[in-house]
Amino acid sequence: MTWKNSGRAREGRPAALTVGLFGGLGSGNIGNDASLEAMLSYLRTDHPEAVLDAMCGGPDLVRARYGIPARSIHWAPGHQSARGLQRLAVKALRKPVDAVRIAGWVRRHDVVIVPGMGILETGLPVRPWQFPYILFVLSVAGRVFRTRVALVSVGANVINQRMTRWLLCRAARLACYRSYRDALSREAMRQMGQDVTADHVFTDLAFALPAVSAEPGDPRTVGVGVMDYYGSNDESRRHAAQRHATYVAALQDFVLWLVDSGRRVRLFVGDTNGSDDRVLQSILAGLQEARPGLGAAQVTAEPVRSYGDLMRAMAPASTVVATRYHNVICALKLGKPTISISYAQKNTALMTAMGLSAFCQDIGALDGAALIGQLNELERQAPQLRTAIARYNAELERAIAAQFAELTAVLFPVAGRRPARRRLAGR
Repeated sequence: MTWKNSGRAREGRPAALTVGLFGGLGSGNIGNDASLEAMLSYLRTDHPEAVLDAMCGGPDLVRARYGIPARSIHWAPGHQSARGLQRLAVKALRKPVDAVRIAGWVRRHDVVIVPGMGILETGLPVRPWQFPYILFVLSVAGRVFRTRVALVSVGANVINQRMTRWLLCRAARLACYRSYRDALSREAMRQMGQDVTADHVFTDLAFALPAVSAEPGDPRTVGVGVMDYYGSNDESRRHAAQRHATYVAALQDFVLWLVDSGRRVRLFVGDTNGSDDRVLQSILAGLQEARPGLGAAQVTAEPVRSYGDLMRAMAPASTVVATRYHNVICALKLGKPTISISYAQKNTALMTAMGLSAFCQDIGALDGAALIGQLNELERQAPQLRTAIARYNAELERAIAAQFAELTAVLFPVAGRRPARRRLAGR
């Protein structure tokens, strides 16, 4: 297929390409926004002539924070306020109207980039008529209107739900470019019948963002990342509340042990939509009840609204125990010896690549005594682990440079060059 260049030539040169950024951006997931941030920095550094905008989950935040035009993926995002027949009508119309709106937006672009994110995975609950349907519409529209759709450093897993699997696999197949954040994702797509011969593995885009600090942190301070966890897509919803309660109780007991052992604790979340914060507040309330005289300096929970905030919240800690995938990434980017409470294979794959496989626990079988033992061992090995993490971070910088160079070659052929990579600008 011949892909379009809809711009008008000026002074004998092709016009700037129109580039759209698509996905659950600005809607509360800090990791998703980190991927957007990394992609914007690449585009503005290597392709400043590109005309950028976004179709996303949180257009207000994207416009305000990143300074690009943005619109919502969904029509009538406030439809919950409707009642009776009006509400039923809005729900019935929403999906077809979303499809028309997405197709119209795609048509106005030369390139649409889905920057990172676990768009091809179901480690957390997702229904086929949610993002899988939206991504399928995007890729179909790209084929129809000859717009280059690129899925860049995305995550994937083997999907067991038939309709969800069909939609996501077709969406991936119709995209003009695919790359993955780890070998696990590429292999999952191969197992589901995708031809991955030309698809490359690089790393998660969040690793492109510069660390705010290279300091090792206070050796008696532990960072603990919490998550509003209820299970995966493959697990029964009937036991979701019990899984959540068991996880929160185990984490609360661990934080209590940290305090009793004389350590300071820094709690942080991984999203900004309030769900993780409810877990954090529950842990704080439990601590206050169990230790009413607890000093305010012993357990802190700084507000986190962005990936930069998350880095700054983690920086004073020497070690980190985290659940959300991008909390683990953030800790490792800062060079922190880290324990991952893993809710998906991607966590374990990342920790294994970093040489930290001994410091993982499955969230469904979280063992408090084992977690304490792992932390003690993590602190004992901290100097050697920091050296190993720094070495792997250097490898990831090279992988990020290769990802962006390949993206330029595939999506910006009119530029006629592969620009030298420069350090990404700070936030």
